[in-house]
Amino acid sequence: MPEQEPAPTQEDAGSDPGRDRLRGALTRPSGRQAVVAVLLAVLGFAVVVQVRDTQANDTYAGLRESELIQVLDGLTGTAERARREVERLESRRDELRDESTRRSAALDEAEQRVRTLNIIAGLVPVTGPGLRVTITESTTRVSVGSLLDTVQELRTAGAEAIELNNSVRLGADSHFEDGIGGIELDGQLLEPPYVLEVIGDVHVLRTALTFSTGPVETLQTLDGAAVRIEELEQVEIMSVREPTRPDYAEFSEGQ
Repeated sequence: MPEQEPAPTQEDAGSDPGRDRLRGALTRPSGRQAVVAVLLAVLGFAVVVQVRDTQANDTYAGLRESELIQVLDGLTGTAERARREVERLESRRDELRDESTRRSAALDEAEQRVRTLNIIAGLVPVTGPGLRVTITESTTRVSVGSLLDTVQELRTAGAEAIELNNSVRLGADSHFEDGIGGIELDGQLLEPPYVLEVIGDVHVLRTALTFSTGPVETLQTLDGAAVRIEELEQVEIMSVREPTRPDYAEFSEGQ
């Protein structure tokens, strides 16, 4: 006798294919469903952030008028303090600029004074307009006094640099003496003709030499020398003096 199949139970009879598919999707989601779930989660997070941002922007919306005034006063005070700080910093910046400008000007002035003193002391080579004076002996010797008078007149006329025989630079402490076969200048023998190269105002220097009873007339009449004066646009004096340390004079702190 054939075996009879069991009768369907109430649970089997009441099953729904659509519900079965939903259950399967929840328990075993496909790749597409996972992507959709992630996108929904991101969208939800963005909504929450936007809501919180909106709430933050509405912080002052619920404040009373007196509270808003206090907030405004606080912001105004902060802005005023910031403005004063900016002004202070700008003022300090201007002070530093002025101090830097004054320091730069002082350094420039000091450098200019050093250059001037080096020229006056004969410590550096120099060039500029001036004269070349050639004194040639004839039958008699040129005296030390006549040569010294010539140099002194040139100095009085504003000569800024003087060199003799292209070898010896005159200085404040230079001295002349009679020598064998010539004249000694600062211990160095100079032989005739004596050539003085001078830098300064050409017209003033020439006038200082050629006035009546001046150096040129004295050299010609008393020493029998021939004197030739050349005006030059450019005189080059390359000889220099060695700096010396004073033995007695010292810098005064009061100056």
